[in-house]
Amino acid sequence: MNDQFEQALNQIAEEKDLDKTEILKMIEVSLAAAFRKDYGKKDQNIVVEFLPETLGTKVFDVKKVVEEVLDPMKEMVLEDAKKHKKGAKVGDEIKMDITPKTGAKFGRIAAQTAKQVIVQKIREAERGVLFTDYKAKERQLVSGMIQRVEGDTVLVDLGKTTGVLFPSEQIKGEKYTIGARIKVLILHVEPTAKGPKITLSRSHPDVVRRLFEIEVPEIFNGIVEVKAIAREAGSRTKIAVWSSQDGVDPIGACVGQRGTRVQVIMGELNGEKIDIIAWSEDSVKFIANALSPAKILNVTLNEQAKEAKVGVLVDQLSLAIGKAGQNVRLAARLTGWKIDIAEEKISSGKVESEVTSEELSPEVVPSAEGEIHEK
Repeated sequence: MNDQFEQALNQIAEEKDLDKTEILKMIEVSLAAAFRKDYGKKDQNIVVEFLPETLGTKVFDVKKVVEEVLDPMKEMVLEDAKKHKKGAKVGDEIKMDITPKTGAKFGRIAAQTAKQVIVQKIREAERGVLFTDYKAKERQLVSGMIQRVEGDTVLVDLGKTTGVLFPSEQIKGEKYTIGARIKVLILHVEPTAKGPKITLSRSHPDVVRRLFEIEVPEIFNGIVEVKAIAREAGSRTKIAVWSSQDGVDPIGACVGQRGTRVQVIMGELNGEKIDIIAWSEDSVKFIANALSPAKILNVTLNEQAKEAKVGVLVDQLSLAIGKAGQNVRLAARLTGWKIDIAEEKISSGKVESEVTSEELSPEVVPSAEGEIHEK
């Protein structure tokens, strides 16, 4: 292979992250388009074989053998095919060498056509490589740099391409400064004519999951498992963890020594509060854990309706419900149970129950001040 040509080929392959064989095929397609422009006919099926050793070319007119010709430019009958190839049969492709004896010398327009074709093919190949690479990274956390902000939409430079962080996927109240580094989740990757459309997220629960996988070796190694996550981005997250190995405290592993691990994650999420609770197969125990930090007296389950009635003392009621019903709302999402909170009063040695309910019950909604009012 010509040294200069090989050097140029290697440079393009490295810069564009393409296979050299694919680039050679693109060159052949571009030369075929140029030959058709100057020497061939518009619909002629021209195939060029590029010879990198000599930088020469062989040009073929390719036709398919058929019983009845519908397109004379691309088809021929069996009788004619046997003139070029003795053992020809229907379905074969006949390659007829039409390489000019003096070599093809392309005019300015043909050369421009060849250039346009190869540039287009390289761009298409680049888009294909980018789409494949980022499609494989869906639901993964990547680092990027904030490129620009257009209205409420943030564009993030991911290195080889740009991702879009729409307002619905942003953390409420978070500020985005141009040039700042940011960790984002690749939510969706879709192919478009201009390249892959990459939708990013900072609010998805998987952002928290991936951050814990990065910061907690026990989760990364599979010793501790994240069973469920309920999140209100920018405010609070509840994460249920479980250990498959005796002697390993899943909560302690996630919190880290003096809270170092969870504090790093909270810092990455702009100070979002994170409740780490122990997952349990026992639904009663799991629901009680999920309502932490409130102390629960009892949990009564209605398996058929997937509802849980939880009893608490009056001084634990506000803790169990949380500000604007957030604590019980997140607990319900985490466990998959509809949860009603019941205040239990102790009078004359007897326990009396008064149901107050959380906003998940249709009769009750949280007010803007965080108090519970009946509809």
